[in-house]
Amino acid sequence: MLLFLIMNSSWMHAQQHPQTEESPGLVKWLTFKEAFELNKKQVKPFLIDVYTDWCGWCKQMMKTTYSNPDIATYINTWFYPVKFNAETKDSIEYLGTTYYNTGKTGKSTHQLALKLLGNQLMYPTTIFTNYSVNFVLNSQGYLDTKKIEPILVYTLENIFRTTAYEDFKVHFEKTFYDTVKSNTRLKWYSFREAQELCKKYPRKLLVDLYTSWCNGCRVMNSTTFSDTLNVEYINKNFYLIDFNVEIKDTLLFRGTSYLNNGANGTPFHQLAMTFVKNNMALPSTVVIDENSDILDVIPQYLSPTSIEPVLRYYGSNAYKTEKWENYVKNYKILKTSFKN
Repeated sequence: MLLFLIMNSSWMHAQQHPQTEESPGLVKWLTFKEAFELNKKQVKPFLIDVYTDWCGWCKQMMKTTYSNPDIATYINTWFYPVKFNAETKDSIEYLGTTYYNTGKTGKSTHQLALKLLGNQLMYPTTIFTNYSVNFVLNSQGYLDTKKIEPILVYTLENIFRTTAYEDFKVHFEKTFYDTVKSNTRLKWYSFREAQELCKKYPRKLLVDLYTSWCNGCRVMNSTTFSDTLNVEYINKNFYLIDFNVEIKDTLLFRGTSYLNNGANGTPFHQLAMTFVKNNMALPSTVVIDENSDILDVIPQYLSPTSIEPVLRYYGSNAYKTEKWENYVKNYKILKTSFKN
């Protein structure tokens, strides 16, 4: 069962509460030893703050970003935050190896800092990592709340699996910060509306599974489907279904009624759980053909460009004659011949 913190308006625009100069902010910092012990019991991504005692921007980040109550709550809830002095004299065990500071001066760099930062010794550096999937993203320099928010979501919600960070950042900012929203004329339907229309005018169903508290879902809903790259093609070839997986409606699918009664200890609708075979990941996109057969379930965030070949593959019926691997391999060539 996936649980993510809601990014509400206060999270985006919360008032900052500066702390004293030596304060660690509101984040509950851990040592590497403490974080790895906790990670054995419950796997979470790590946020590693690499700093030095003389670094002014490191202190400023503690006073501002890490003293923002909503940012701190998000980090404390979903990450193991580690505060690491790059010039500490302590020996540190890291992934089975013990590292030391062998320098003779007070400002010599610790071996572990050299390993983590390589030749890029800049402070502060914030490392976002998920050891279970070998994901690492290093962000150099001061991060204010606006800069750190998309990186936290990108790391926590595994968006790195499908999308480069710079691409996601653009769509994140467009979703949460742009005051001018695009008017794309994208047509959304409820599940019932799409089923009724499909009886008269058969089309495939494109089901967007999401929740209000999944930030990657919000970005995908706001930008992926509504991108000019995809709007006209979706409207022409699919009924795009808005499916909040926590709705309480009774829904009929292939002759069976589905409810959301909290069965199996989840807040998710039984039909959504049926689509994903009881393995919920958010966001997910489900493709259903005109005969109500499930063609595909894609359990991950998709950017406008990554969903484009998926739409064409199923919308053009290429899936009936060609394997996906071959289709996507030749997609760049085929793209020039597509006509919306």
